[in-house]
Amino acid sequence: MNTAPHTPTELRPPADSVFSVRDLWKVFGPKADRVPADKELASLGAAELRERTGCTAAVRDVSFDVRKGEVFVVMGLSGSGKSTLVRCLTRLIEPTSGTISIDGEDVLSMDTGRLRELRRHRAAMVFQHFGLLPHRTVLDNIAYGLEIQGVGRAERRERATEFVSKVGLDGMEHRRPSQLSGGQQQRVGLARALAVDPEVLLFDEPFSALDPLIRRDMQEEVVRLHREEGRTMVFITHDLSEALKLGDRIALMQGGRIVQLGTPEEIVGAPADDYVRDFVRDVPREQVLTVRSAMRPALAGERDAGPALDPGATVHEAIEAVARTGENARVVEGGRCLGVVDHAGLLGVVAGVPVAPGKAVA
Repeated sequence: MNTAPHTPTELRPPADSVFSVRDLWKVFGPKADRVPADKELASLGAAELRERTGCTAAVRDVSFDVRKGEVFVVMGLSGSGKSTLVRCLTRLIEPTSGTISIDGEDVLSMDTGRLRELRRHRAAMVFQHFGLLPHRTVLDNIAYGLEIQGVGRAERRERATEFVSKVGLDGMEHRRPSQLSGGQQQRVGLARALAVDPEVLLFDEPFSALDPLIRRDMQEEVVRLHREEGRTMVFITHDLSEALKLGDRIALMQGGRIVQLGTPEEIVGAPADDYVRDFVRDVPREQVLTVRSAMRPALAGERDAGPALDPGATVHEAIEAVARTGENARVVEGGRCLGVVDHAGLLGVVAGVPVAPGKAVA
């Protein structure tokens, strides 16, 4: 048997990285640490690994960076390893091997005190099951994290009151959790996480148990809060539409591995393999892809005619503009025409027919 150790990935994290993860493994079972250290065992599929070792690899050789201020979504089906992965970030689950750092500090070498500080002050978790204290009011539930931090009663209630308003629970401060709907309870959980002013918010499928309309409202709430505060977020979900709506970048997991990491446009427009292609098959491409994917060089006389669109406009927005005016649309940035989108290019994107990449016009 080959017992050569796993070779670490040599990647320098970006300067704006908050979380940096390299070669992360989480293996459950006897003598788990032998799996990532042995190339032969590490290469086995789930069934064969379980048969030979009694182990299950929930996270397999995962590397990524979470940039400051972004919403980083980890998406996958049940059993893909996404929830195990997010719990490893703060060592709620202890990784088997690899490295994790937050702001350059090694998470795996943190002692009990530093780890407690990480969980109380720097990274707050919002779970699917709200975990509210039934005997406490909305206000006191929101203030609970501050109480754990040792913040005085008057100050924590003042800060909790601020976040009651921020998440749209005005007038409900003195209700008990049993008097709230599922969506309202999740807003309390979100406010509780925000009240401790963490650097990073970690969401573990927080809306999956909610009704569709309430789930949509909560997604809008996350979008609004991110727009207002710019807080870094790591969001776990099995819902592709949720991932596309919330994520600046998405890591799609299968069998414990990240099979593709990119922007929503990159994942929908250029799937890495058949699994990703099948995953995004029913996505309305025109609502995700931008006009750059349909753009062609401007011909003589086209640079100053037709409606102007920003390069970040979606193909759906371009279709509306072209249909409304009957003219080709210009893609304009900083007063300069980068190219043109016409009927053929827009239809090609909607139909999934490859379109030659647009080129800037001098």
